[in-house]
Amino acid sequence: MARQREADRRGELEGEPFAWRTTKDGPVFVTHAGRAAATLRGTAAIAFVAKLREAPDVRAQQLFMARVTGNFKRGNERRS
Repeated sequence: MARQREADRRGELEGEPFAWRTTKDGPVFVTHAGRAAATLRGTAAIAFVAKLREAPDVRAQQLFMARVTGNFKRGNERRS
């Protein structure tokens, strides 16, 4: 848990900005703040869903989705 706190020092994941959904055909769609962030297919989609299901809490799921999509803020990006 300490590692998760360290990874999200600014509390960006508190509002649960990431969401995901799957279709019956198999692709997994991940969104960040309502906008498309990633589409996973095949073994990547299966591994993604398995990892989310074994996550201990919602915060761990949010952190995992942030890392998978590459939308994890490091604090040095410009704000628009």
